[in-house]
Amino acid sequence: MADLWIEELKAALGARYVLTDAMDLWPYACDGYTLAQAMPRAVVLPGDTAGVQEAVRILRRAGVPYLARGAGTSLSGGATPLDGAVIIHLSRLNQIWEIDPENRVIAVGPGVVNAHITQALAPYGFFYAPDPSSQQACTIGGNFAENSGGPHCLKYGVTVNHVVMAEVVTARGDVAQLGNLAGEPDGLDWLGTVIGSEGTLAIATKLWLRITLKPAKSRTLLALFDDVNEASQAVSDVVAAGVIPAALEMMDRLAIHGVEKGSYPVGYPEDLAAVLLIEVDGEQEEVDVVVDRVREVLTRHQVREVRVAQTPQEEARWWANRKTAFGAMGLIGPQYYVQDGVIPRSRLPEALERIAAIAAEYRIRIANVFHAGDGNLHPLLLYDKRDADMVKRVVAAGSEILKVCVELGGSITGEHGVGIEKLEEMRLLFSPQALAAQEALKMAFDPEKLLNPGKLLPSAPRCHEASPFPVG
Repeated sequence: MADLWIEELKAALGARYVLTDAMDLWPYACDGYTLAQAMPRAVVLPGDTAGVQEAVRILRRAGVPYLARGAGTSLSGGATPLDGAVIIHLSRLNQIWEIDPENRVIAVGPGVVNAHITQALAPYGFFYAPDPSSQQACTIGGNFAENSGGPHCLKYGVTVNHVVMAEVVTARGDVAQLGNLAGEPDGLDWLGTVIGSEGTLAIATKLWLRITLKPAKSRTLLALFDDVNEASQAVSDVVAAGVIPAALEMMDRLAIHGVEKGSYPVGYPEDLAAVLLIEVDGEQEEVDVVVDRVREVLTRHQVREVRVAQTPQEEARWWANRKTAFGAMGLIGPQYYVQDGVIPRSRLPEALERIAAIAAEYRIRIANVFHAGDGNLHPLLLYDKRDADMVKRVVAAGSEILKVCVELGGSITGEHGVGIEKLEEMRLLFSPQALAAQEALKMAFDPEKLLNPGKLLPSAPRCHEASPFPVG
């Protein structure tokens, strides 16, 4: 039977677009979450919606589980092929179909890289606001699945605020259109339901995105702190002063040490405890007033220095330093495990104190790089995969951090998703009844439970073939 459905896929999509050799499959054993890995039974690369639709129908008839995958930058195991799932790779659906400045919409395929959307919009004076740190690599289909955010989501909102319509292939192999070009739900909000469902309800094959007019002016400030608690309190005070920055990011001492070893060093002092990176944008006069207001708020704290970028090149370097922070952690530790939790802004000092205590308890190093403005934490837990006991401690410490986020009134994820990483932590947020309701929704969309199995809901079956620790 296995040979039959593979041959059907080859006949429908072309043999060159159906991968079955072990050497070809290994790169797909995990995504950016490397603590669990599993081999797919095959990888298929359809070139259009009809190809996706045909692949889904063939796999459904054969009872073979499957999932969609983009660039593989997901950080919670959402693209890990559990239960021997077949990967439907969407990289060939990478067309920009239409740019409509008048209606402020761009139509793209799910395989278009996030950063390429803003590059395509630049001549029209627009940009695409959600900008994950992986925007140079991540694709818009993955952003849709995870409801991705980024530094600019503080002011402009996350992915769900910027998708007006989607064409999707359902688990039954049908093509459906969700939403409308007006960007307003007409009846039940099926589009909002599918966005952020981590590819467990449908596969997006075309997206219509809301685009944003470039602001007339933007300025970026750096605030250097000798005390991480002072920096944390300054974050809340900036917003409490009535300022909504375009972005408000924070890095602590260990994170700063990492980024300064990376490709875009800023020249931060070695003894610095924390840095805030703040961008404000708007009309010309408005930005000048807001910059002065932010500077005044920052100087109420024990801030060593406040800098304002003097050139576009300096500003670009500051942001490149921040956006390459995750990769730079590899320069101060063999491996890292990034967590993703959310807390109320006002609880930042307490959260960072408790994360430091967790690091001490589990005898690991934790660097903090995060979207401070909206309380979206990204602790980076450094480890060496050759030390099995350290790997176990890192996993346990990550779970403890999520418990802290919930206890402080937050959530277990802001943008990285639940995937396979946080299945059990879902029970920290939701009652059995609430989880059962989510399970019922999944069954309504995917009654055979073949679409991205073992993800998002703790009641979903776990794959016994997946290794819980790094392999190789």
